[in-house]
Amino acid sequence: MNTSASAARLADKKVTAIIVQQGKVLDFIDGETQRPETPEEYVRQEIAKSLVREYRYAKADIEVEFTVQVGTRKPRADLVVFPPLTAHEQEHARIIVECKAPTVKAADKKDGVEQLQSYTAACPNVEYGMWTNGVERFCYRRIVKVGKVATEEVPDLPEYGRGEEEAERPRFDKLKPATSDALLFAFRRCHNYIAGNQGLQKPQAFWELLKLIFCKIHDERHNDEVEFFTTANERHGVNGPLKVQKRLEALFTQVKDDYPTIFRESKGIDLKPVVLAYLVTQLQMYSLLESDIDVKGRAYEEIVGANLRGDRGEFFTPRNICRMAVAMLDPGEKQLVLDPACGTGGFLITAMNHVIEKIRVAEIVKWGNKVERVEKAAKDRIKKFAEQLIVGMDFNPELVKATKMNMVMNNDGEGGLYQANSLEASAVWEAKLRERDLMGNVDLLFTNPPFGSKIPVTDPAILEQYDLGHSWSYDKSTDRWNKTGPVHKSQPPEILFIERCIKFLKPGTGRAAIVLPDGILGSPGLGYVREWILRNTRVLASIDLHADTFQPFVSIQTSVLVLERKAENLIAVEQAAGKMNDYPVFMAIANHVGHDKRGNTTYVRDDKGNEKVEEVKEQVKEWHDDTPVYREQTTRRKVLDDNTLQIAQEFRRWLSEQD
Repeated sequence: MNTSASAARLADKKVTAIIVQQGKVLDFIDGETQRPETPEEYVRQEIAKSLVREYRYAKADIEVEFTVQVGTRKPRADLVVFPPLTAHEQEHARIIVECKAPTVKAADKKDGVEQLQSYTAACPNVEYGMWTNGVERFCYRRIVKVGKVATEEVPDLPEYGRGEEEAERPRFDKLKPATSDALLFAFRRCHNYIAGNQGLQKPQAFWELLKLIFCKIHDERHNDEVEFFTTANERHGVNGPLKVQKRLEALFTQVKDDYPTIFRESKGIDLKPVVLAYLVTQLQMYSLLESDIDVKGRAYEEIVGANLRGDRGEFFTPRNICRMAVAMLDPGEKQLVLDPACGTGGFLITAMNHVIEKIRVAEIVKWGNKVERVEKAAKDRIKKFAEQLIVGMDFNPELVKATKMNMVMNNDGEGGLYQANSLEASAVWEAKLRERDLMGNVDLLFTNPPFGSKIPVTDPAILEQYDLGHSWSYDKSTDRWNKTGPVHKSQPPEILFIERCIKFLKPGTGRAAIVLPDGILGSPGLGYVREWILRNTRVLASIDLHADTFQPFVSIQTSVLVLERKAENLIAVEQAAGKMNDYPVFMAIANHVGHDKRGNTTYVRDDKGNEKVEEVKEQVKEWHDDTPVYREQTTRRKVLDDNTLQIAQEFRRWLSEQD
């Protein structure tokens, strides 16, 4: 076969960038200062992003490392917020935020909450303070009691332009989309708090957190007024937490009615009222439905990955590989998308949001900056696509439950997820799945099937259904493999998955992107598998993935194979001719995947080893006078050392030239 050298041009891509010295991070507030890249600095930069993007304070009104006069000492507060158009002097400070490394505890005498309180006491007009180490987070408000100044804990800092009462009881139109790693921090805090204060093991804590996330989503989606909230007074005593518990139990009753397959056995939320009240404060300020897809993805995958990673060859596909595969096949609004081994739903959610973005762009072009019309027009189209054309299957029932939560959090579509063994005959699947009539009707398929000889398929009833479940012999005279009668005693699941995935596709047009171990593509003993693939499909692309792609969880050399099912008449013609048609194949090496073998993020560096930063434009939704508008903003970020998206773009260009 001929191969394309198109991917070689990827090396020529240029990045307009700023140089950041090795071991440094660019300050988010001034966009110029380079600070040591430490765990504490990471927390501070994430909180700085939250102050601007979520709480809507202007960068010009925020000082980093602001010197505070505390008696004879002059320590530096991490972040200080001032009122607009006022001098940045101590007497004008309104909010002080102290950020610490995750190893520092709130009770620490030197660096804990007391440090923050000493700063706020020294600033006569400070109204609020926050202390956080990324795992714990405490917010305070200055009050006057019996003529004396004191502080009391509150659920959150106020958003710019909002008063104390509004900071207590959220409004839906004022909920903040989580940005950067803010939601990840919140999920971590909640998960750790449940484990530490409820006496549950972490997997059990995960399921309780999942219940709360569903309650939050249900509240955002169905209620006219916020019910998922707690006030500062409700955090303490006996009666306050009980009020919170009552509200949440009412929400969870509605959730169980909406999602009986997920919470079939759940009687209620199994958390103490005081624990429940704390957890609600950590999530109530966010809009989960409007938070960025990647923000939710990172938070979700960390929590799920720590609790549900199985022993059946399951490991989650990195988001950038999902994005690459989806961008290569470019799903549309009228195409049926399937993942028959969906795991936590990475491919399905990426594909769903790829189409949703197309829908929203089309509606923005139609309606301009009229956000309410855009969202109303897009809503029905999105709902129809998510419910009818996104389908996932997985053998692990716990993963299916968690994936349904992920789909609901990312624009719904959970109705298309099923617990089933994709390799079994479709006749034994549940009725609702059989009614989908998937065999031979799928437009696009994305999957990362379970691999390995440790989890072989041994059931003869399954093996005999497949050509690749039988023995094959090699004929030297014709240089061909031929299927013989006997059925294998066992087969690794990925081999059978190849055949099943192709049989799901529409003949002549259906396409699949499958993650496979490299042994299938090169092992001499598996020549019959490659011959079956070539007889039944057109190989569109083969992308060799870096050895660190699935690290730090597993070390395995893999590739993404992109296939198009041949029409039955073409297969018959080639079989009669005794040879297969020749055609070009796109090939590329994903030798930069954005992280190293320890899972640490990697960035593009210059010749001296310094990291590069680029300016990027992104569209954000903001509120002006209680009216939502879209606007474009420019931000700076490090250039991720990841060429997967470039590969996808090059493939699309190459594919257009083949037509």
